[in-house]
Amino acid sequence: MNDTVDKLVVFLAKRDGIDKLVKTFQYVSKLVHWRVEATHPDIAQRFKQWEVASGLSRKAFRTGRFLTGFNALRRNPGSTPTFKFLAVLANAGEMVYFFFDHFLWLSRIGTLDAKLARRMSFISAFGESFGYIFFIIADFIIIREGIRAERKLLVSSKEDSKGAKDNIRKIRADRVMRFMSIAANTADLIIALADIEPNPFCNHAVTLGISGLVSAWAGWYRNWPS
Repeated sequence: MNDTVDKLVVFLAKRDGIDKLVKTFQYVSKLVHWRVEATHPDIAQRFKQWEVASGLSRKAFRTGRFLTGFNALRRNPGSTPTFKFLAVLANAGEMVYFFFDHFLWLSRIGTLDAKLARRMSFISAFGESFGYIFFIIADFIIIREGIRAERKLLVSSKEDSKGAKDNIRKIRADRVMRFMSIAANTADLIIALADIEPNPFCNHAVTLGISGLVSAWAGWYRNWPS
């Protein structure tokens, strides 16, 4: 039976679609700003404002999202000790990310001291990158297990077995979703690293723009209703 936390998580999750749309706006505008900054500074400034507004809007949409990781650990921490260990680390990192992202948002809109923004950004990005590493590892392990299960089905089952074909189809569909998750998490990891340890590659507008769009469009694929 679902309790209040379960219901709240389902409610909050419904914003994933709009988040991916606004994320697309955010990183398209970043790329346009980079492209026209030298030749059309007035247009570039408009796209910069769109980028900033989109980023702040996404932070507002994410209010309370740290409960998702908490509920995942509470309800389904993992089927094996390995997956439980990875789930704890991954969701702990994600909870830190979403929780401190609240304070980053409040400092950037002026509710809290603007001087807090840099510190909150670092803590949030560190938690985010920490969590993504373990989400990626878990996805690769599941993909590997799926490949092994598929090979066993191909060897042991008859070609005309409907049950085997259905199982293989499910394994392959799950694999695609896992690769989409890995793509999104890797792209977001690059963006987080730009906050943690600024460097010419991660902080370049093209790197950030492409990474943001990869993450957004992988999210579109995973969340699009079937």
